[in-house]
Amino acid sequence: MFAFHSRALALFVAGAVTFSVSSFAGQTWEVDAAHSTARFKIKHMMISNVSGEITGMKGTFTTDGKNVTKLVADVTLDTATINTNNAKRDEHLKSPDFFDATKNPTITFKSKKVTKGKGKTFTVVGDLTVHGVTKEVTLDHAELTDALKDPWGNMRRAFTARTKINRKDFGLTWNKALETGGVVVGETADIELEVEMTQPTKKEVKS
Repeated sequence: MFAFHSRALALFVAGAVTFSVSSFAGQTWEVDAAHSTARFKIKHMMISNVSGEITGMKGTFTTDGKNVTKLVADVTLDTATINTNNAKRDEHLKSPDFFDATKNPTITFKSKKVTKGKGKTFTVVGDLTVHGVTKEVTLDHAELTDALKDPWGNMRRAFTARTKINRKDFGLTWNKALETGGVVVGETADIELEVEMTQPTKKEVKS
């Protein structure tokens, strides 16, 4: 009898452990556009920086517990939501001189490989498509927070990272020379990602 109960307890514990681990593995999280943005900064007139953001973000992140190397990201940005706090400049950025938003309405990033770094940080290598051109880029100093429950019962977590890209690599070549030397717009853009995500609500299945 004791042996039977011992085996039953062992099976119960094993099952409980398996359930606990699997419940955190292979989770899909949806980008919360209202609390997510891609910020950028680029040199202007060789002397200062112009900053802006793209707020129209959607996509998914798939996680596997605390193993960040299993993270998979698939994110899309709406180029029509570019905002630099200057309407005239924003329209120019959306024009064929730059992003050509009518022909290229989205910017996409799809991860391919994740490598653990120091502490809680890691790097994400993936394909970035801008202006119809796809290049491999690396997101550095990436971090993924632990999940928490908000006051309304939704599970949330956040992803942050940053990178640098050369806009000319993506066919964004417009510029004007300055009489004193140099150009109006710099080539290197600094990018920071702030992504908040939630777990999709499981819909009740009616029999």
